Amino acid sequence: MLTKLTPPFSVRVAQFFWIVSFLVGGFAVVYDVIIRREQLPLIVEAVRAVDPSRSEQTYTTAADIIFWSLFGVLVGVLLVQITLMVSFMARRPNVRWWQLLTWVVQVVTLALALDLALTGEHAEPLRLILAAQCALVLLALLASVMPKAIAWSARKHDVVRHRQDDAAVG
Repeated sequence: MLTKLTPPFSVRVAQFFWIVSFLVGGFAVVYDVIIRREQLPLIVEAVRAVDPSRSEQTYTTAADIIFWSLFGVLVGVLLVQITLMVSFMARRPNVRWWQLLTWVVQVVTLALALDLALTGEHAEPLRLILAAQCALVLLALLASVMPKAIAWSARKHDVVRHRQDDAAVG
């Protein structure tokens, strides 16, 4: 008989860390939009330092592109991670590899954004929030590779054998 068994503790821990990372990531995205006005002049200065011979419009356009690119990557990775967590809970094969890839994208995005888009005093909390999100995703990944979590996800269905006595009662 097929029944739905409760996932092991390590799977629940992974799920908890994923959900908390989504909340933290959502807060980071909202905070990024809130500090946009303070960040754009700082991004303009960082772009101007690369080549000071361009027009002012070029710098503001480049700053907008950098800001919205960072914003798009943060939102995109968050949405993909939500989808992958649902797939993990549905026991889809090879989901952990895709989850690892999204974590790598997060870390690379954070590293690139530290120099260019996350400067100034208003960006300090955002840097910490994004680093915390990366740490939470890593903890979720580590919990999802515990032996019981691997065994749980390797089984496609939960099969429970009922004794003859149980069948006669029901």
